[in-house]
Amino acid sequence: LLKMLYPMAPHISSELLEIIGYEENPILPSVDPQALIKDEIEIPIQINGKLRATIKIPAGADESIAIQKANEDEKIKKHLDGKTIKKLIFVKDKLLNIVI
Repeated sequence: LLKMLYPMAPHISSELLEIIGYEENPILPSVDPQALIKDEIEIPIQINGKLRATIKIPAGADESIAIQKANEDEKIKKHLDGKTIKKLIFVKDKLLNIVI
């Protein structure tokens, strides 16, 4: 129980472990930087600045992949049906805004 408490309250835990006879402090868990990197991210799709859908794309994907995935989404198809796109605003790994 004290070993589980150690990462949250190391000072009192080490004192209590020392009292009951442990010579060494438990090893703290290490951080794995690879676990923090996402392979796939979810970005919002806006039409004229209003959120219409979200899509999942690979992390670091370029504009063409985001547009392709957006065109496959049924909600986006409904809003773009028969309309011409005036401008596309793409912020990598953040959002795609379609101005019609």
